[in-house]
Amino acid sequence: MTETESTGRRHTRDDVARTALRILDDHGLPDLTMRRLAAALDVQPSALYWHFPNKQTLLAELADRIVSHGRPAAMAPASTATASTATAPTDWMHAVRSEAAALRDALLAYRDGAEVVSSTFALGLGSTAAVDRLASAVALGGFDDHTSGRAATALLHFILGHVSHEQQRMQYDSFGVVAGGVTTSSIDEDDPAAAFRFGVDLLVGGLEFSRSRR
Repeated sequence: MTETESTGRRHTRDDVARTALRILDDHGLPDLTMRRLAAALDVQPSALYWHFPNKQTLLAELADRIVSHGRPAAMAPASTATASTATAPTDWMHAVRSEAAALRDALLAYRDGAEVVSSTFALGLGSTAAVDRLASAVALGGFDDHTSGRAATALLHFILGHVSHEQQRMQYDSFGVVAGGVTTSSIDEDDPAAAFRFGVDLLVGGLEFSRSRR
C-alpha cells in the first residue's frame, strides 16, 4: 500500500521533517518515535520510509535544519581554501565568536537540539555545515586548512557539550528536580551565556597564542 492509497494525500519530505521537529520541540527526543510521527501525519509508519529509510537519517535531516536555524547576519560564508591571508586578529576572532554564538542559539531553539546534532555528528551523518562554518571563521585568521578543521572540531565539541548541559539543566528545572542536600555544582552558572562566551574565548585565545609561538 502506498502513502497515497493509505491516506488519500501525499506528504512531502519537508512535511515529515517539519512535523518531526514539532514533536521534538513539544515532547523531546525520547518521544520522537516513527510511530508517533506517523500518527501525527495520519499515515502508517511504513509510509515514512518513502522519505527517510530509517530514524537515523530522519534525525540527520533534523540536525541539519537545527544548525541552519542560526546564522550570524554579518558573517558571509567563506571557504578555507580562499582565506589565504590573515585578517586583523579582532576580525577573525569576532567571526569565530559570532559563529559559535549563532550555533548555540540554534541548538537552544529546539528541545534536545544539542543531543540531536551531537548524535548525528558522532555517527558521521548529516551535513558538515557546523564544522565548515567554524572552520571558515578560523581560516580568516590565516590558519591552514588542517589547523582550521581541527580547531573547528574542538569548538563544536565544546558548543555541543555546553549546550547539552544547559538543556539538561533547563529540563530538570522545569520538572522541579532538586538533589536534596547537594550544593550547586561548580559548573552550574547563573549566567550560562557568559560561561559559554568565556569557554569560546579560551579556545580562540589559545589559537592566537599558538600562532604567536611559531
